[in-house]
Amino acid sequence: MLIVSDIDGTLLPYGATELDAGLFPLIARLRRQGVLFCPASGRQFHSLRQLFAPVAEELGFLCENGAIIYGPGTEEDAPVLSKITMPREDALALTEDMLRLVSRRVIISGANILYTVTGCGEDFLDMVRGRGNRVATLDDPRRVPEDILKVSVYCPEGTAEPQGILGPRWGDALHMAAAGPDWVDFTLADKGQGLRNLCAALDVSLADTVAFGDNWNDAAMLSAAGTGYLMAGADPALLERFPHHCTSVTDTLRTIVEELEG
Repeated sequence: MLIVSDIDGTLLPYGATELDAGLFPLIARLRRQGVLFCPASGRQFHSLRQLFAPVAEELGFLCENGAIIYGPGTEEDAPVLSKITMPREDALALTEDMLRLVSRRVIISGANILYTVTGCGEDFLDMVRGRGNRVATLDDPRRVPEDILKVSVYCPEGTAEPQGILGPRWGDALHMAAAGPDWVDFTLADKGQGLRNLCAALDVSLADTVAFGDNWNDAAMLSAAGTGYLMAGADPALLERFPHHCTSVTDTLRTIVEELEG
């Protein structure tokens, strides 16, 4: 059995910086029952490992909205189970459109480094670093020295306008999705494909998976999972689409592990 969960807005309330400490013993109990827990997030590997530090070596990690997936292990030796890269020229052209039309508050995601662009502002850099990310700043996005997994733009005034500007050209080809109230992500991956790749790598049936999410970028994962739980405060359109709702992932995990323990 495999359990995957979104982080921001699902396990971690928006604005919070630390997980409920009661989550970690539950993850350990699930592991003893043969259940692997896997955070599924737009965040990078390094950031997620810090968030889950007490149990990090026992987890799988579905990072960058499914663009790169790691198995259990240390940060240095955890195996890469799947990696989905964006066409480099498309990713760079999208970045240039963001810089020209929307904002300099743009992130280009490599495997375990977030690249920002000179002029994005110290407040933006502080926010990105504050999530425990490894960050490098470049004067030219074309200097990104590795495969590009995801391109994101920060939208503190809301995601509707950036999606309206960028969507007609890029929304279909590069899988545009709102990620919370103030980010728009573009990637060739999605969490649903990430979950399928993770299951294939671990030889786990999708029917034996449970997923938790709260936003549109979780919809593919919730659809792919054997059982998908949507947070009760989600968009009403999503609540209509997914019949299983919860108010606390920790409480639902406790119910699952107690049933497994008999």
